[in-house]
This record gives sequence, C-alpha cells and structure tokens, in this order.
Amino acid sequence: MESLLFFVLVGSVIVAAIARWRGWPAPLLVTVVALAASFLPFIPELDVDGHVLLNLVLPPLLYSAALDVSFVGFKRSLPQIRRLGIWLVLLTTVVVGLVAWWIMPSLTLPGALLLGAIVAPPDAVSAAAIGRKLGLPRRIMTVLSGESLINDATSLTLYRVFAAMVAGATISVWDGIWQFVVAVVVGIVIGLIFGIALHQLRIRVADPVVIGTFGLLVPFGAYAIAEHLGGSGVLAVVAMGLYVGFNAPRTDYTTRQQEAPLWLSMDFLLESFVFAYIGLQFRRVLADLGAESVQHILILSGAVLLTVLLVRPAFIYPAHALARWQQRGRLRRWEKAMAAGRFDQKAQNRPGRDPLTPEQMRRKMTEPALSAKDNAIISWAGMRGVVTLATALAASDIAALELSAAHAIVVVAFIVTVATLLLQGLTLPFLIRGLGVASDVDHAQDAREIAAVRRRSNQAGLAYLETKRTEWAEKYGTGDMKAFDMFAKRLTKIETDTQQIQVVEDSVPRPSYEDLVALSKGWLHVRREVLLAERDADNLDEEVMRELLTAIDAEELALDTRGATRPQSRA
Repeated sequence: MESLLFFVLVGSVIVAAIARWRGWPAPLLVTVVALAASFLPFIPELDVDGHVLLNLVLPPLLYSAALDVSFVGFKRSLPQIRRLGIWLVLLTTVVVGLVAWWIMPSLTLPGALLLGAIVAPPDAVSAAAIGRKLGLPRRIMTVLSGESLINDATSLTLYRVFAAMVAGATISVWDGIWQFVVAVVVGIVIGLIFGIALHQLRIRVADPVVIGTFGLLVPFGAYAIAEHLGGSGVLAVVAMGLYVGFNAPRTDYTTRQQEAPLWLSMDFLLESFVFAYIGLQFRRVLADLGAESVQHILILSGAVLLTVLLVRPAFIYPAHALARWQQRGRLRRWEKAMAAGRFDQKAQNRPGRDPLTPEQMRRKMTEPALSAKDNAIISWAGMRGVVTLATALAASDIAALELSAAHAIVVVAFIVTVATLLLQGLTLPFLIRGLGVASDVDHAQDAREIAAVRRRSNQAGLAYLETKRTEWAEKYGTGDMKAFDMFAKRLTKIETDTQQIQVVEDSVPRPSYEDLVALSKGWLHVRREVLLAERDADNLDEEVMRELLTAIDAEELALDTRGATRPQSRA
C-alpha cells in the first residue's frame, strides 16, 4: 500500500508538471490520465478510507487557500459567499435527494438526502486554477474561493445528520439546525484560538524553519479538535487561515518568504494526488456497477448530474436579483436618514479608528457588483472534487446502509465528480473567453491604488527621513550632512539597497555600516506601515498590498544578504 501511494504521488506530480509546462489545466489532465491508467491490469486498486482521506488532505488544502484569500474581499463578498456556501448547498441537497428518492426508492429518503449532501459542495480548486490562468476578475475569484472555504462545512454537517438518520437515529429539523449552529460556533472559536496562538508564535520566534513546521502541523490539530468537540473542522481551519493570513504582514519578512513556496509545493502535491485518486477509482466503480442494474444506476447518475448542473444557475440568478433589490432598499433608507439628519453617527464609530465616511459607509453596505456574465461564470464553475468522493466512500461503510444503496452512492458520486470536472472544466475557458470576462477593470483600479499609495508612502518616508536627519545631526554633528542627504535621496529612488550602502560606505566612513542598514530598514518599515494602514482603511486591495509587500520583503532580503556576505572589518 505504501509503495502504491508513493508511485501514485510521483506519477500524479509528473503529469501535473507536464500540464503546467504546456499551460494545460493540471487537475483535468491528471484526472484523465488516472482514468486511463485505471484500465491497466497491472495497476492495483488504491483503497483509502474516506475519513482518512478527508483528515489528511482537507486541512492543509483549506488552510493554504484561506491564507491566500483576501480577508477584506472575503468580508465584503460574505453575503454572496454565504448564499453559495450555505443556502445553495442546502437547496442542492434537498433537490438531489428528492430526485434520487423518486428514481430509486430503495435508497430511502434519508439515504437519498445523504447522497444529496455528498454531491452538493463544489470544489473550486480546478475552477480557481482556470480562473487565475485566464485572468478572471478578483470579484469572481473571491466569491469562488470563499464558497469553496465554507461549503464543505455545510455539506459535512448535513452528511453527519443524514448518516445518523440512516443509522436509525431520530433527528428533527431543530436538531439538525442546532447541530449546524454548534458546528459553526465551535469551529470558528477553535479556529480563532489556534490562529491567535500561531500568530503570537510567528511574531515572537524569528526562526522561519520552526514557524513553517508549526504552520504545517497546526491545521491538522485545529481540524481534529474541532471535530472532536462537535464543531466544524473545516470552519476551524478556515478561520485560522483567514486570521493568520490577514496578520501575516505584521510578522518577520523571512517567515513570509519561507512559507510561500512551502505551501505552493504542498498544494501542488496534494492537489495532484487528489485528482489522481479520483481517476483511479474507476475500477471500483465498475465493480459496483457489476453488482447492480447498470441501466438503473446510470439513469440515477445522469439525473443527479443534470440536477446539480441546473440547480446552481437556477439559484444564483434569482438570489442575486433578490439581494440587489434588498440592497437598494437599504441604501434608500440610509440616504433618507442621512438627508433628514436622523443617522446615528455613533453607530459608525470604531474604537481606535477614524469614523467611516459616507462613501465608506455606502461601500460597506454594498455587495461587490456582479454582472449577468459574472454570474454565468460562477454558475458554470461548479466542479465537484475530493470531498464528494471521500464522503461517498465513507458513506459506503455505514453499517445500516444497504449494499445496493452504498454501491449506488459511490457510483453516482464518482460519475458526478468526473463528469463535472471534465464537462465544466474543459468548457469553462471557452465560456470565459466567449463572454469576454477579464480583469481589465482590476488592472486599472490597481494602477490607481498603487499610484495613490506610493504618494502616501513617499510622504511618510520623507517625514521619517526628516526625523532621522535630526538624530544623525545630533550624533555626528551638523558640519557635513552631505552623506546622509545623498543616502536619503537614493532611498527615495528605485535602486537596490546594496548599491546605496556601497556608495555611502566608500565615500563617508563616519556612520557605521549598521547605521546605514538601520536607516534602510526603518525606511522599509515605514513603507510597510503605510501599506497596512491603507489596507485597513479599505483604500488598497489586499492582493495588491501583498504584491507591494513582496517587493519590500525582497529589498530587506537584499540588505540582510549584503550584510551576511560583507567582509568583517578588522579591529
């Protein structure tokens, strides 16, 4: 078993690497190759327990995705994300369950609803990969990524409820609602506890290797403890990842530079394995088909597939229209209150922060606008993935579930997963190009935000240098400040710090090398603080801030590298 897992990992990584090299969607190519490989007689069946698969694969993938998601964007798009991640999953579960019960009554209603909960959550890994490659706007990427972070929590909670009903437990609607509330509250609380603890460790320990290792381990702990306490392990990992990711700019730059490639490699490895595992299950599916009426199960699979394809757009467009209508009503009431002077200014005050301006209040009350074309992309980006297949395999082990029903659930879950991956995954790029949905608006907005933040950064930097100039004058005397002025002038230009230091060190020996490094790092610190302030004030997109922060981190790395390789002066 261990050797088989190793070869699957290596093979899937090789195929995914070829896909990246050729510019093809890696999840789709890995799935297709694995499907073909499952026909080979010398390939043994890869059988991994569904619960083990979820516990090993889901926490790191969710945590990595949450680290990359803009918390500001996530918060602004939360109404849209909540509709897709909770209400759409609930609707899909019920509709699929009723359709499956009607076609195959032997499933029983709890078993049919269990199947609905299994196939309800889309896996946005492949959709996000295609979207990034084709330049989807951030407003769409944020919704898709946010949905994938919370829909698994909804589906897994529903899965537990219906699995208990299949096993013979009597659970009312209120019991199910209570389980969901407990899962949400406990999951988020556990996630925030772990997130705060990890963040405190990140800002106090300067060893990026140790921090990176803890970062790999903590998601598993948060997931396991939350599940043990009856909460949602998914929400625990997501809450922890959002908290740590939002506060990552406040940690040492070496931590950020260490964890970025670490998580990229982890994602690449796990995603390659997951899609290879999906494809390799074809042999097991064929065996299950041989045990029952092929025609009956295929009809059920086709009906469930059609249902999940149609329910998504049928929900998204009306829900979006209703939300826009409610939003217009809220804005009209707020504008009337403002015009009549009845608006409570204290309601918008934030402790330790400036009150929100009317424009900021309006933006806070408004969802990011999505056009009909945007919703078409979101409607078609509903590919299923590892959660669907893993929960189906776990359901097949439920003792109270009849063997025929267990076979049907596994076959339907597999067909829906593979069909949505190939059908929607292969056609999504053509849909994106055909509708002309691109990130041109993002580029223009980014350019304006970058220009504005550079002006503010320059002003803050000049104020910092003026303060340091006074300190240097007191320390080295006012007779000759030419070296400081030259160094400060170079700091305000786009040049490397190594060149700056070299020029000053050769021309003016009085200030020490450490003084110059401290001045440069102070300058970088001021620029970082400006970026954080602009992000917190909602004047700068978080993803743009991260790009600018990466450039500043590279400058500080150049400083430290220059210091590490600099010959030591003799006493």
